[in-house]
Amino acid sequence: MGEAKRRKQTGAPSPHRSGIRVAIIGSVVVIAIAVVVGLYLLTAAPQPTSDDLPTAAPDAQPFPSHLDEYGVSVGDENAPVVVREFADYQCPACARFSEATQRLKQEYVESGQVRFVYFDLPLQQHQNAMPAALAARCAGVQDAYWQMHDKLFASQTEWSGSNDPEATFTRYAGDLGLNERRFQNCMESQLYREDVEQSRQVAVQMRAMGTPTVYVDNIKLTRPGWGQLSAVVERELNAGDN
Repeated sequence: MGEAKRRKQTGAPSPHRSGIRVAIIGSVVVIAIAVVVGLYLLTAAPQPTSDDLPTAAPDAQPFPSHLDEYGVSVGDENAPVVVREFADYQCPACARFSEATQRLKQEYVESGQVRFVYFDLPLQQHQNAMPAALAARCAGVQDAYWQMHDKLFASQTEWSGSNDPEATFTRYAGDLGLNERRFQNCMESQLYREDVEQSRQVAVQMRAMGTPTVYVDNIKLTRPGWGQLSAVVERELNAGDN
């Protein structure tokens, strides 16, 4: 019996096709569950004692702390652990990692356990990376560096392909309550370009060519994300207590 004729007589779909539909729905559910589990395994924090966590090489030297002056830092200068990030505001992976650094500031920096240092590493292939780095520095003149830092990453898709990113950044400055004329003057004069270039030279010196490159003290993360970051920070804090 044909499907159309059978529907006309019974008003119900074919059992065969209903079975196919159930199988498809079941497959979609299984795939969805697998994706959720996979994301959890990728982002869940491993135990601080895990052998899978990166460690410093036996002959590794401490990170040259005098280079921190070329980055922008937040937190207690005497914090027992220092996290350093080399990043590009136009880098999608850096935007994703910014969620981890915001959490780091809330859970470890504010409590005095960690100091966080951000180094500008604008990559040549990203035409708006340098203007974005300047925008954050210019916002810093009005004590809003970290607010602009977070805004740039959160809104990356809006300005990354723009032909006039400065106009967008000026709007962000206004949204943050900054003096837009003062901000524009800072951007137009490229007042902090040399500072950004010096930060980039630190990255070259430390052989941090990809973004984001993240160090916890002198330990380079192999999978930058909240899971590994928080676990290594905890391990370092515990080591300092012993």
